[in-house]
Amino acid sequence: MYIPDELLARRPWLRHYDPVVKPSINYPSFPATEILRNTANVEGDKAATWFYGTEITYWDLHITVIRLANKLIELGVKKGDRVGIHLPNTPQFVIAYWALLTVGAIVVNLNPMYTKDELQFCVENTGVTALFTFDTVLPVIKGVLEEYSIPLVVVTRITDFVDAAPTSTREELGLPDGWHHFSELLEQSTNKIPPHIPIVPDDPAIIQFTGGTTGTPKGAVLTHRNVVAASFQCEMWGDSVIGRLPTSRKRVLCTLPFFHVYGEIVALCTSVQGASTMVILPRFDPDEVVNTIAAFPEYSFWPCVPTMLAAVLNHPRAEELELAKRFALINSGAAPCPVELIERANKLNIFFSEGWGMSETTSLGITQPIQGVKKPLSIGIPYPDTDVKLVDLNTGETVKQGEIGEIWIKSPLVMKEYWNNPEETAEQLKDGWLRTGDLAYMDEDHYIFIVDRSKDLIIAGGYNIYPRDIDEVLFKHPKVKDAITVGIPDEYRGETVKAFVQPVADVEVTAEELIAYCREHLAAYKVPRIIEFRSELPRSNVGKAFRRKLRDEEIAKMKKEKEEKA
Repeated sequence: MYIPDELLARRPWLRHYDPVVKPSINYPSFPATEILRNTANVEGDKAATWFYGTEITYWDLHITVIRLANKLIELGVKKGDRVGIHLPNTPQFVIAYWALLTVGAIVVNLNPMYTKDELQFCVENTGVTALFTFDTVLPVIKGVLEEYSIPLVVVTRITDFVDAAPTSTREELGLPDGWHHFSELLEQSTNKIPPHIPIVPDDPAIIQFTGGTTGTPKGAVLTHRNVVAASFQCEMWGDSVIGRLPTSRKRVLCTLPFFHVYGEIVALCTSVQGASTMVILPRFDPDEVVNTIAAFPEYSFWPCVPTMLAAVLNHPRAEELELAKRFALINSGAAPCPVELIERANKLNIFFSEGWGMSETTSLGITQPIQGVKKPLSIGIPYPDTDVKLVDLNTGETVKQGEIGEIWIKSPLVMKEYWNNPEETAEQLKDGWLRTGDLAYMDEDHYIFIVDRSKDLIIAGGYNIYPRDIDEVLFKHPKVKDAITVGIPDEYRGETVKAFVQPVADVEVTAEELIAYCREHLAAYKVPRIIEFRSELPRSNVGKAFRRKLRDEEIAKMKKEKEEKA
């Protein structure tokens, strides 16, 4: 493809694009829901979802979405309302997601593993007026509703959309008066006429919570334009491999959680954009995943995080499954992929790529070419229509090639704002440029290499964890005087959460006691795996935690232990 010299001068990495990837896309100016409608119109009989043996076709999914959307309007859901989806990966999530976008509501992604306090913060911060949830977390929901009113609550059981399992009832689930049962709502709605809600590309579609510079979660507001751009970009980027398959053979393994924008875009939305069947699993259990992989002769795509990839590649059945033949493409994101894991994938002849993105960039941004040159430890090159510059933190000027600077990105992928947080929005968005907080350099071929994070974010198992959240929980324990949490390298999880604790003088406390305390107040993935007690913790004169010092000590200790074993 011919690329004008002036465009190459601005985006020199375009020369490394795969032949099928355009440097720019003419994105349609339609609501994100048109992605589903378009696919249903041309691939109506294709299975959209597979869930424990039960399939829903694209046409049936489309009609079910319309029926639910009309019922939600009847129940008072309006354009602009914030509605939480508090579900694991299920057909119910897929239906609720597209129905809410059809209504013009804003989807608030809520992790099912949130504790009461974490969930309550998110619903209060966004003013949630409706919630989709499921039976096993109802004690948490009821706890939240004791202090915050949500007018519309819709409950399902995970197996309600599995033909081999009986559908639950509101009586069986013990739903309070005024609550609604997901399946019964659908039965009550037979209106298949699409609602005509005026939605423009700049309207908000999703709020995704992410850690802030103050430790307080922020809600990144992603628009319909963001969702459309990300879906089109993600599909086109993989087309050099996946595009060679007929639609009948396209199948995506959906182990990434839909309640995070990474899974929502690259697994859910991109599957619909490309008319792929979503093979849905509600949790990541290595044996269940491997059994599901074995249940189908091939997959077009598996987007994952390093933890998931490691679990499958190191599984006893990995070689037996012939993963290289079974998967056209595997892509890893959310955390750096260890070199050893990349080498393992290469030894198995797997077509593998990895990339970088943020909640604020609709989960995409920079990635390795699929067919082109892949450089170890590099996050790759920017997506189409994306500008990237590396900025000196002190001067605000763009650094020279090869020098380290903060990644600033401008793209149709970049969020609109942080929800109800103009101060943080102004701090992170500068004239359309998003300050990412990641420090990197660009090599002679304009490939980007991250060297550090200016923020203290921990990425463990693909989850973003802000250490101050854990510090503050530990501070509340009566036997803790001080605490500093860091992420330390872990071959399996990417990073492991470790807390350094200074106990109150002359008081006995155990690591097990503190870990159990954290389990009561934090989601499971945030709970420290390791606690080390110290008589004093490193802080500056003004009380700033020297997390980097503790992390560097851990890395040095791990390196020494590795050398001694060798």
